[in-house]
Amino acid sequence: MRALLVDRSTPSGLRLGETADPEPTPHQALIRVIATSLNFGEVTHAISQAPDGTVLGWDAAGVVERAAADGSGPAAGTPVLTLGDAGGWAEFRAVDTGLLGLAPADTDPGALSTLPVTGTSALRALRRIGSLPGRRVLITGATGGVGQYAVQLARLGGAHVIASTGAPDTHGDRLRALGADEVVPGPEHAGALVDAVVDCVGGPQLVRAFERLAPHGTLVAVGDVTLQPVRFPPGAFLGNDGRHGRSIVTFHLQDGPLPGPDLTWLADRLAAKDLVSQISWRGSLNQVDEAIAAVLGRSLHGKAVLDLTA
Repeated sequence: MRALLVDRSTPSGLRLGETADPEPTPHQALIRVIATSLNFGEVTHAISQAPDGTVLGWDAAGVVERAAADGSGPAAGTPVLTLGDAGGWAEFRAVDTGLLGLAPADTDPGALSTLPVTGTSALRALRRIGSLPGRRVLITGATGGVGQYAVQLARLGGAHVIASTGAPDTHGDRLRALGADEVVPGPEHAGALVDAVVDCVGGPQLVRAFERLAPHGTLVAVGDVTLQPVRFPPGAFLGNDGRHGRSIVTFHLQDGPLPGPDLTWLADRLAAKDLVSQISWRGSLNQVDEAIAAVLGRSLHGKAVLDLTA
């Protein structure tokens, strides 16, 4: 099968080549991949750490080529979206049936491939906050893949959404169209205190976001794109200003139940147009160097998608 193979002799660390088809275990379905999307974490870290010849890729969407031998999961021919530690950057992928979601027929596989990591992360981060209706929720890094889905899902949940972006004049209209009630250039501009924060930035911005939390508010730390130290001022956690009970919650996508039902729910929302997919760049496997350069250059506000049928 064709696949993107780790090859650190190339500028991007990948080359398009041939490798053996995966052999599914009894509880895995064999998926014919139609589209896959790139994540900042796998491009910046996974490629440099994997042995040459490895097939990486967390996100992929396609069709079940062969159902799981143990009878779990969908039948052959079913459209699906999938999540895994590797294997998504290839024509075929073996996936545990608990790590795939069902997709409505005729839904764009490229759009579906943007959901597994970013959509599920946004959904599960918001769940850590609890009830959303009427609450003020700040999303930092709102133009990123997780951030844009978090804005949409928070609005669907009934929250008052404040989207933080470094370029509000450039991205404000799009973020408002996605559901943001306010667009600000940083957490410190959020105005009134917020009940919750989904932080997709980390570093000093996480500290500034924590400062905007109301009593008993929660900050969910989803991402760290700055890789800068996080330094809180003395007394930040004493509550001497009367804002008691504030908390910071760490986040990991694989913490919790298997994501299959979440993937199905997200795919249904996408098909119903309750969610808008986050595709900022799209091309074929042959254009992977261009896609990776765009991801590393931080020029994308959304996801890069590779179509395997192109």
